[in-house]
Amino acid sequence: MTKVCVMGLGYVGLPLAVRAAEAGFHVFGVESDELRAKRLDAGDSHVEDIPSARLLAALDTGRLHVSTVCDTPYDLCVIAVPTPLRAGVPDLTCVESAGRAVAEHLRPGATVVLESTTYPGTTEDLLGPILEAGSGLRAGRDFHLGYSPERIDPGNPTWHLENTPKVVAGIDPASLDAVRAFYDRITTRTVPVTSLRTAELTKLLENTFRQVNIALVNELAMCAGPLGIDIWEAVGAAATKPFGFMPFYPGPGVGGHCLPVDPSYLSWQVRRELHHDVRFISLANEINEQMPEYVIRRMERGLGRDLRGASVLVLGLAYKKDTGDVRESPALRIAELLVRRGARVRAVEPYAVPAHLPPDVLLVELTGEEVRTADAVVLATDHDAFDYPLIERNAAYLFDARNRCAAADRL
Repeated sequence: MTKVCVMGLGYVGLPLAVRAAEAGFHVFGVESDELRAKRLDAGDSHVEDIPSARLLAALDTGRLHVSTVCDTPYDLCVIAVPTPLRAGVPDLTCVESAGRAVAEHLRPGATVVLESTTYPGTTEDLLGPILEAGSGLRAGRDFHLGYSPERIDPGNPTWHLENTPKVVAGIDPASLDAVRAFYDRITTRTVPVTSLRTAELTKLLENTFRQVNIALVNELAMCAGPLGIDIWEAVGAAATKPFGFMPFYPGPGVGGHCLPVDPSYLSWQVRRELHHDVRFISLANEINEQMPEYVIRRMERGLGRDLRGASVLVLGLAYKKDTGDVRESPALRIAELLVRRGARVRAVEPYAVPAHLPPDVLLVELTGEEVRTADAVVLATDHDAFDYPLIERNAAYLFDARNRCAAADRL
C-alpha cells in the first residue's frame, strides 16, 4: 500500500493528504474546485490547521500531488467530500460523484474508505454498489471497503488528526485490516468497530451529544438572566465537579458542517426507516436554531429600540473562533437578520474568504473609529486576533454572545 488518493481537499481531506505524504505514502489529492486546486498546488493552504509552510514541505518531498480529477490507479482511496443537508434531506451527490470517479481506477486488492459524515448504511448500500458497478469488482471479494468517521476540530491546538483516536471499520475482516493498517501509519491510535454501520453511527452519536448539551445550556441561558443568575458563572461552578458533568457553554447558535447537520442525518434516517421521531434531536435543533433571533431580541432590549436604521458592527462571521469556516455559521444568520430588520451592517472577519460572505454586509477593519460610530456592536465569534480592550473602550453598546468581554451585555 503505497499510492493513496484523497478525494476532497477541505478541512478533512487536506490534513489527511498532507499527513499521509509525511508518513511516506505517495498521495494524489483531488480537489474539484480549480481555483482552490491551483492555490494548493502552489503551497497556499486554505485550512488553518495546515500552515502553508507545512503544505509546501509536503509538496517539496514529491510525494504529494494536487489535481482536479482522479485519473490514476491507487492502492487506497479516501473519500472526504461534503455531505450537506438540502431542505432537511441528506445530499450525497458529492459522495456519489466521487464514487463513480474512483470506480474507474479501482483495481483488485485496492481499498476505498469513506470519511464523509453520513447516515448508517451509506457505505455498504450506496457507495459499495456504485464502486462495484463502475469497476466490475465485488466489495469484500475483489477490493476492500471501509468507513472511518472524520474527527477534525478546526482550530483546536491540542487535538488534531495525528493524536485523535481514529475509529475504523470494514465490510469484512480483511477490509478492516486494510483500513486499520493505513490509519495506524498516520495516527497514534486506531479504534476498530465491528461494522460499517456502527462506525457511521459513532460520528452521529458524538455530534448529537454535543448538539443536545449545547441546546440544554442555551435554553438555560435564556432563563437564567430573568432569574437574576449568571449562566456563565453557574456553568463554571458546575465544571469543578470532577465526575458526572462536562461543561458546555451558551452561544449564538451552532455552526460548521457537523453540529447543525449530523444529528439531522440520524433523525432523517430514523423517521424514514422506523417512522419514529428522535425527540431530543428535534428539540435541540429547534432551540439552537432560534439562538440568532434571540441575540437580536436581546440587542433590541439592551438598546431600548428596534434596529431599523441602526448602525451595527458584527465582530466575527465564522462559526468558530480562529477559523475562516462560515458553513452554517450562526454569526452569518445574525448578520442576515440584522439586514432584514433594516440595520446598516458592517462586519469584521479576518479569516473567512470574502466571496463566502453576504454581499450586503460590508467588511471593515477593526478600529476605534469603526467601534465608536456603531450604535451597537455584537461579538458573534470571538477570534483571538480581536483587540478586546479597544472594543470595550469604544463601544457605546456591546452585546457579547461569547463571554469574552467584561464590560458588555452578555448572553
